[in-house]
Amino acid sequence: MISHVINEEIKSIGEPLDELAALLIQVVENGASIGFLPPLTLSEAKQYWEHVLNPDVILFVAKINNQIVGSVQLHLSTKQNGGHRAEIAKLMTHPNYRRKGIGRSLMEMAEERAKQEGRTLLVLDTREGDPSNDLYISIGYIPAGRIPNYAKSASGELHATIYYYKNIQ
Repeated sequence: MISHVINEEIKSIGEPLDELAALLIQVVENGASIGFLPPLTLSEAKQYWEHVLNPDVILFVAKINNQIVGSVQLHLSTKQNGGHRAEIAKLMTHPNYRRKGIGRSLMEMAEERAKQEGRTLLVLDTREGDPSNDLYISIGYIPAGRIPNYAKSASGELHATIYYYKNIQ
């Protein structure tokens, strides 16, 4: 566990754009299944981040020595029948900082904010077999189902994804 991690909400992509783009490239190059395949160009990564924020998406980052080393998004459902739920998306930790509690601390921050937003149900999905599965189970997420052949890896292989949920009342 790293004790000097600072988590914060990002309200504007402006200044942290380069760091967020570098983080995304690093995690994709390291094999993370977050919707992108390597090689991911700097231009593609920046374009992604430039379009992330909107009133329904809350972005949190983790910083060490004032440098972004992780991020997670909280997507608030805007459907009339979904005002009680949100989705956790794109949890990322820089490869050099994994297994140090950063992902866990970002998840805790997202969950706390979800409660503040009146959300009582969180959902997420992740590639079967990834280390993130262990994290989600360890913090109380419950597997809801498995979809085979859901995501393609850089090698072209198809992988299953696991859907999880957590009641946070």
